[in-house]
Amino acid sequence: MLPEALRIIDRYKDHPLYESRGLVLPVPSNQKMNDYLKEIAVICGINKILTSHVARHTFATTITLQNGVPIESVSKMLGHTNIRTTQIYAKILDTKVSEDMQALKGRLSKRSGTEG
Repeated sequence: MLPEALRIIDRYKDHPLYESRGLVLPVPSNQKMNDYLKEIAVICGINKILTSHVARHTFATTITLQNGVPIESVSKMLGHTNIRTTQIYAKILDTKVSEDMQALKGRLSKRSGTEG
C-alpha cells in the first residue's frame, strides 16, 4: 500500500466502527460517503458531482493505469473477478496508449543503438 493510505488507515485503527464492524475506515454507508465527497467538492471548488463510483473510476484510470500499473493489478485492487469488468470500468485513455508507444519506441531504439 502507498504510505499515505497506510497513514490514513493507522489514524482510524482505534475507531469504534473499525473494531465493532471490522471496517478499515469509519464510513457508515455508501450514501454517507457520497455526502462527504459532495462536501469535499464544494470546499475544493470542484464543479463535478463526486461519488464513490467516480472515485473508483478516477483511481483506476488516472492514478493507476496512467502511471503504468498493469490492468491485471488494477482489476485485483478493485475486487473484480473478471478482467473484462475492469476493461469496461477503467477504459484506457488515448494518452496512456501514446505514452506506452513512446516508451516502447525508446526501448526499441536503445536495443538497436539508434535514437528515435
